[in-house]
Amino acid sequence: MSTYIGRFAPSPTGSLHVGSLLTAVASWCDARAANGKWLLRIEDVDTTRCHAHAADHIIRTLEHYGLWWDDTIVYQRQRNSFYQDALTQLQDQGDIFWCTCSRRALAETNALICTGHCRDHRQYRPHAAARLRVPQETTITFHDENFGQVSENLAQRVGDFVIFRRDDVFAYQLAVVVDDAEQGITHVVRGADLLDNTARQIYLQQRLVLPTPQYAHIPFIANDAGEKLSKQTGATALTWDNANAQLWQALTQLGQRPPNALQSEPCEQVLHWAIQHWQRNNIPKRLIL
Repeated sequence: MSTYIGRFAPSPTGSLHVGSLLTAVASWCDARAANGKWLLRIEDVDTTRCHAHAADHIIRTLEHYGLWWDDTIVYQRQRNSFYQDALTQLQDQGDIFWCTCSRRALAETNALICTGHCRDHRQYRPHAAARLRVPQETTITFHDENFGQVSENLAQRVGDFVIFRRDDVFAYQLAVVVDDAEQGITHVVRGADLLDNTARQIYLQQRLVLPTPQYAHIPFIANDAGEKLSKQTGATALTWDNANAQLWQALTQLGQRPPNALQSEPCEQVLHWAIQHWQRNNIPKRLIL
């Protein structure tokens, strides 16, 4: 086993669809080709968006497609104490402030980012959101394995961003950073729709003194309107019929050129070929339409 540790981290807001299968296949193949671990994490920290039984259906679907994981499945809803420890650390360091502005109030200012007039609210306030302070001219630069060097002026593009919501829910940005570090994740292969989250997560890693994984963002499948294919844009759930052919199609979209004959082979054979022939450099950089 190598030191590579990857992960697939779906949110149980519904069933897996072809777009999420693409991400699962890419991250699984990248880990297996490196003789590394592939972990499964259910990102259900925001319980208001989760659907009953969706997590179990996701797990059963991955099993049906032969995408087996290592170690125990992690559920974010069981990890609030870890997120609270990180929030407390940031509070003690003076890195957060408590913002009482509603979305409506922010929208009325016509500001794209929070203007920070709550920045002197250093102590917890009920019904307030915790925002991470982003000093002026904070620029994050990182290398993405698919898109190359990416640089973002975080202060201008995002500003002070929320890590704990007004409804007492830990934000995705904080939860994913804490979980990746605690699970020892070394490589993150995920959809390009999350590329613009990466600078925020790296800045959080820096403030929490946590390691930064190697990132590779893959293009997402778009619908006819050019929108990312998702549950919100009409993506249909994966069926359990012809799973081998759907794996073959995912590998084709990932630029791997699997032989046509593999479409009729069992999933295990399709995935065995994928591990032996996996070429991350062949993944396209543009959207898959």
